Amino acid sequence: MTEFVTIRNLEGSEADLCRAAEILRAGGLVVFPTETVYGLGGDARNESSAKKIYAAKGRPSDNPLIIHVAKPEDAEPYAVTCDLYYRLAKAFLPGPLTMILPKKDPIPLATTGGLDSVAVRCPSHPVAHRLLELCGFPVAAPSANRSGSPSPTCAAHAKADLDGRVDMILDGGDCEIGLESTIVKIDGDTLTLLRPGAITPDALSLVCKEVNIADSVLGQLKEGERVLSPGMKYRHYAPASPVILLDGAPDAVLRFLQSEQKKKPCAILCYDEELPVLKNERLFPVGARDDLAAQAKILFHALRDADAVGAEIIYAHLPPKEGLGLALYNRMIRAAAHTVRTIE
Repeated sequence: MTEFVTIRNLEGSEADLCRAAEILRAGGLVVFPTETVYGLGGDARNESSAKKIYAAKGRPSDNPLIIHVAKPEDAEPYAVTCDLYYRLAKAFLPGPLTMILPKKDPIPLATTGGLDSVAVRCPSHPVAHRLLELCGFPVAAPSANRSGSPSPTCAAHAKADLDGRVDMILDGGDCEIGLESTIVKIDGDTLTLLRPGAITPDALSLVCKEVNIADSVLGQLKEGERVLSPGMKYRHYAPASPVILLDGAPDAVLRFLQSEQKKKPCAILCYDEELPVLKNERLFPVGARDDLAAQAKILFHALRDADAVGAEIIYAHLPPKEGLGLALYNRMIRAAAHTVRTIE
């Protein structure tokens, strides 16, 4: 049975967090909050724990896991660091940035999906940070959802997906950001962005002059291409109902949505400005059109809610590709399996 623990404050929850650390030390699984999404944690050094994570999620074992540490320097026994790693750490950690580095022997291939590299991050959420301090070892933690479905941004979503599959779920409230961390691969003095997040390419370029964006951020993986980081699979973050992204002028898209509401029981992820002019049926607002941070925080919650009404189809706006919009675009294009309809 899964134990469900609510964390009201750190001071009053030390005993619960110590117990969670002991579960992880013994090879068990613990769900915990981070500033991005909820993570499904296991001892990153333990091959058996990694296999349990993959089994709980129903996740392919070639999809690498991110290891979480309390401080950037805690990565030293497990990854080959470099000057750029510490420059990025000084600028962005603790926070929503994951860096891919050559791995060291204490991290088994079962944790890295068979790769000789390891993804490292230091979460800023106080519950995650304290749990990692109490553990004293790296915790491998992908998002705490069944593989392929929208990532959980609250403990209730994690419980819906993983109740009975993990030992403990720590409820630390809603996640602040709502999208998974930015992932970069370090190669000398060059960064390659593999998954966009709250830390944008423009922000990264303030620390590293050369920031390249992997083709898979906007497009599909090539046939036979190796997965280097989480979130690169063809269909990901997806509800069960099919998602179609709409690309076009705002007025044209709005007219299309009004027409579709008359024809079929569709669900719509709409902007706040559209609420007064759409029929109030199966509408799931994601924030104002220009408020990308609000959209990021709400997106996965809205996808889950839209899926729950059993709509024939889910319509959503195609996000922009600039700034934080790049992260939204990346998640939505995968949720929709790259299905985009141009509205004229």
